[in-house]
Amino acid sequence: MTTSAIPDRQYPGAVVNITNRCSLSCRHCFVYREGNPNQPRQEMDSATMVRKLAELQKRCGILTMLWMGGEPLLRPEVLREGAKLFGRNTVTTNGTLDLIELPRCIYVISLDGPPELNDAIRGKGTFARVMKTLRRVPAKFGPTLMCQCVVTRLNEDRLEELVARLRPTRIQGLTFSFYVPRQKDDSELTWGSLERRDRAVREAIRLKEKYPDFIWSKRRSLELMLSPHAKAVTDHCPAKQYVLPLYLEGEEFVIPYCCYGNDVDCDLCGAWVVFYLAAKLPVQLWR
Repeated sequence: MTTSAIPDRQYPGAVVNITNRCSLSCRHCFVYREGNPNQPRQEMDSATMVRKLAELQKRCGILTMLWMGGEPLLRPEVLREGAKLFGRNTVTTNGTLDLIELPRCIYVISLDGPPELNDAIRGKGTFARVMKTLRRVPAKFGPTLMCQCVVTRLNEDRLEELVARLRPTRIQGLTFSFYVPRQKDDSELTWGSLERRDRAVREAIRLKEKYPDFIWSKRRSLELMLSPHAKAVTDHCPAKQYVLPLYLEGEEFVIPYCCYGNDVDCDLCGAWVVFYLAAKLPVQLWR
């Protein structure tokens, strides 16, 4: 489905992929599952992109925009103009490029553990590059700075080390998202079942209890990721109802099956947005 075929209905939030290009090539990134996005290709020009987003904001009543890529900071002109359109903006970044001042903005910086674990997934020297970026942030900087950690089978035992490293930095809070595998994914990142993933989820809950002001994941969101509840959530995915996903394909936006791509195993989903939305809905829906 392309943007021209989007139904005239309201979406409180949207996710827009403004470039497939990136300064990293992370092992768990769904964009890289379909080849190297940094190969030269035509992408929608900035003026057209901002115009289309303005039209969608009016047509669908979008209040919150999540800007992503690839690496969205590779297109700062789109961010500067596009962020003016929305009441709230969240920019997901790998943290290797300097952050820019944007209105009503939260930066979500991706790190997946202490340096050696993070760099095994995101590339050698990445953790140090992110720390340098944080040190360059001006003292008076409007956007909120937070971190999101993708929990995998590789880093589940070392999440507290990441918390310890981040608390003295400019990062104000940390959330956990859990690896969303492909169908028939047998990589070392996935647990292979919800029951095996429970141990990692319970560790995140323990950290939420120990560092309640720093861990910004909601306890109820984490509890819904446990095996007795998770499939009830993903069988009625709230993200599909409330979030409009816009992915860049050449000079057009397309609407994918899922925010995480078209080849995901929904039964093993651990996406932060899915369970964040689920936690805001009535309890009886997930029993």
